[in-house]
Amino acid sequence: MRTFTFTKGQIKRIVTIALAITAVVAVGITAVVTSVGIKAQQRLVPIYRVDRNDNKIAVTFDVAWENSNTAELLSILDEYDAKATFFVTGDFCDRHPEDVEQFYKAGHEIGNHSDAHPHPAQIGVNELINDTRECSRKIKMLTGVEPTVYRAPYGEYSDNMLTTIDGMGLKTVQWDADSIDWDNATVEEIQKRILKNTKSGSILLFHNDLENTTKALPMILQQLKNSGYKFVTVSDLIYHDNYTIDANGVQKSEKASLISDDEIEAVLSHYSEQISALGISDEELELAVSAIKSGDLSKIPERLRPFAQQVMNAIDNNSQTGSSSDNSENSDKENIGDNNSDSEPAKK
Repeated sequence: MRTFTFTKGQIKRIVTIALAITAVVAVGITAVVTSVGIKAQQRLVPIYRVDRNDNKIAVTFDVAWENSNTAELLSILDEYDAKATFFVTGDFCDRHPEDVEQFYKAGHEIGNHSDAHPHPAQIGVNELINDTRECSRKIKMLTGVEPTVYRAPYGEYSDNMLTTIDGMGLKTVQWDADSIDWDNATVEEIQKRILKNTKSGSILLFHNDLENTTKALPMILQQLKNSGYKFVTVSDLIYHDNYTIDANGVQKSEKASLISDDEIEAVLSHYSEQISALGISDEELELAVSAIKSGDLSKIPERLRPFAQQVMNAIDNNSQTGSSSDNSENSDKENIGDNNSDSEPAKK
């Protein structure tokens, strides 16, 4: 076996080189891990639903085809006092400018649905900007108002697309209750899908120029209205500042996450007698506290929602006034246990 001998200087150089190689490898591994972590952390999604407990929902229409049912849609929406958001294409603005004007004059919101209905995740940034900007220009020309919400054709999106649209001052909005009316769905199928999937903060998807949509809409709006839902535009539904969007596309106000345990405990201490009178168990109280912290009351038993809503209101009042007065406490106590319209309706 051949042996090697090294001087102290050679050994020192070898150790130095080995340490340098180890450091380079470590940096490389760290860079890969960091890159993967950043990509996972920065994964962007549009708004599919809004985390709310006030029963507000948004009825939306994608408008890219013809205009056969414009008058009927407007009449139905007016009958049920429902404000909607119409996501129109620039091409539709060119072909049916009077319909866009009618939507707007009836009090509905006009959103951007692209100019030429491209595949937004498959085109370049400059093309996306130009297409989006052209649609906004046409909408503003007809209504005098520039849109602030955007719906991507085909529901397509990517990180680059979402970043670009956001940089243009538009929020990308999808949906969580899809009527599937575009897929030749029957009237009954449209109604069943919407009523089954709608919850507080939902965004409902329909399309114009479809006969079955027109037929299904009155019953849907009536049922939702009977269940206590309130119809608002997308811009009135979403949060515009201080919010996060989770991996499922649920937009959440950061305000709810800032509620501390001490705040909840302080308010609940005022309601000890009412908690006992209502027969709220420790397990139920724990559920209510969790819901209050998240701001989502939909996951707790319906009988607890009015109570949880009152506690949330009291916390909100305290944060605005800086204290909880006896008067505000007594005012809240009078309503605890009432099944009022602020509680989320039972699911259909």
